[in-house]
Amino acid sequence: MSRLTPALGAVHGWANGQIQPDIAGGWAANPTEKPRNVQMVTDIMSAPRTFDIRRFPRLADRFDVERNSFGLIRLVFALGVLLAHARPLGYALAPLGARISANQSDLGTLAVQGFFVLSGFLVAGSALRHSLPRYLWHRTLRIFPAFWTCLLVTALIMAPLVALAEGRPLREFWTHHEGPISYLATNWFTSMNQFTISGLLSQTPYGQAMGGPSAFDGSLWTLRYELACYLLVGVLAATAVLRQAPRALIALLAGTYILILRDFAAAPGWAVRPAGVDQIGPFPLIGSFAPTWLLYFSFLFLLGATARVYMHRIPMDGKMAAVAAAIMTASLVVGGFAVVGLPCLAYLVIFAGVALPERFTRIGRKRDYSYGIYVYGFPVQQIVALFGGAQLGLTGYIALSLAGTLALAAASWHLIEEPAMTLRNATPSQFPTPFRRLSRILHTPASLLAAPRHSPSDKAAEDPASTPIPMRTSDEEHKPQQRPQPKHANETRILEDV
Repeated sequence: MSRLTPALGAVHGWANGQIQPDIAGGWAANPTEKPRNVQMVTDIMSAPRTFDIRRFPRLADRFDVERNSFGLIRLVFALGVLLAHARPLGYALAPLGARISANQSDLGTLAVQGFFVLSGFLVAGSALRHSLPRYLWHRTLRIFPAFWTCLLVTALIMAPLVALAEGRPLREFWTHHEGPISYLATNWFTSMNQFTISGLLSQTPYGQAMGGPSAFDGSLWTLRYELACYLLVGVLAATAVLRQAPRALIALLAGTYILILRDFAAAPGWAVRPAGVDQIGPFPLIGSFAPTWLLYFSFLFLLGATARVYMHRIPMDGKMAAVAAAIMTASLVVGGFAVVGLPCLAYLVIFAGVALPERFTRIGRKRDYSYGIYVYGFPVQQIVALFGGAQLGLTGYIALSLAGTLALAAASWHLIEEPAMTLRNATPSQFPTPFRRLSRILHTPASLLAAPRHSPSDKAAEDPASTPIPMRTSDEEHKPQQRPQPKHANETRILEDV
């Protein structure tokens, strides 16, 4: 009986409200005291959350027009393409990174894919701020002046020097059916249907591996895909999708991803690189497209554009970047990079642009050599290999190629690209005739084509958070603050990708 006394007393106390039962296995003598199991749940709920996405800063909070590292990232990508081409052009070997990724990708392909993500993010911002004719004018200034100059330098200066070095008669060089004039006429609008000039560059390591004449500038093939993505964003802007119906952008992105999933499901294995053997086209002036590359580049470009339109919703934090890096690395090694690695790459590109230390934001703000490095790297590497530069070893070959490429890239920027950018705010009367006609066709008021004025309404239009996109009340704290516009015109160049 003495053993039952405490228990009976506890039951009596419980019945009189003096003791509360604790399901976890005890008794609480104080009725106001929480049972241990309830206290445990409360402690868990109130504990600091180390991976709560709702608490992460948004992309709009971290993106600054004047202080970002996109100039540095673009330069790194351009140099990555040059480094990746060193082995095939100098030694007829596989590009850097191809073996590690089971040939799913390589350093150059990753750099080009990163270019498309970055371009989508910046170009979508330009389309949100400007009228369609102004947007197209900026895109034209960004691509064509430097591209046309590169074609002229390659066909009229580099190619004749190569012909002399290979002992070819100049008369035969100029009259060849795939000579320099044909090269210029065929590729003038980025079609790149002719890579060789007068049968040259067959004696380089790359030419010997190809079994005949080899390309003078094999990097230019991606520019027509870039132009196609520019036109896609232009259509989305002209139809008010970017501002009034951004969910259609998400639907378009989802559609491209479904097609990528379909290709991946039909592939024979996990580690498969896009084939790109079929063609769409040819289209007038711009040429043909490989459907697979068009799909993948469009997907990456749309990822960047979607991030720009929804940057007030997208969490941007180092923890998520670490997870994305781990997933991308695993997909490169194991397989499935096209399905899970590409979205992670897009996140990492944008995160690096907004999260790197401030000292990196000065790189490329006023002088951007990345485009020149990209378009001149390939022909310089071919010429250096032709004259035996690869015999110095991989490091020496890269150093010589980089020196020549940087010289041409600097000249391209200071003599061509930067002067062309001074025309970006040209008035309608200064526009070439096709753009004036396009302005009249679209019934665009001349005031919209003039240089943008930073009125309060313009600043509101510049911020996607002010567009009619539904937002939760909890997201109000993530609205970006209005920042003053930079005084120097070139300081906005990185954001506008002009």
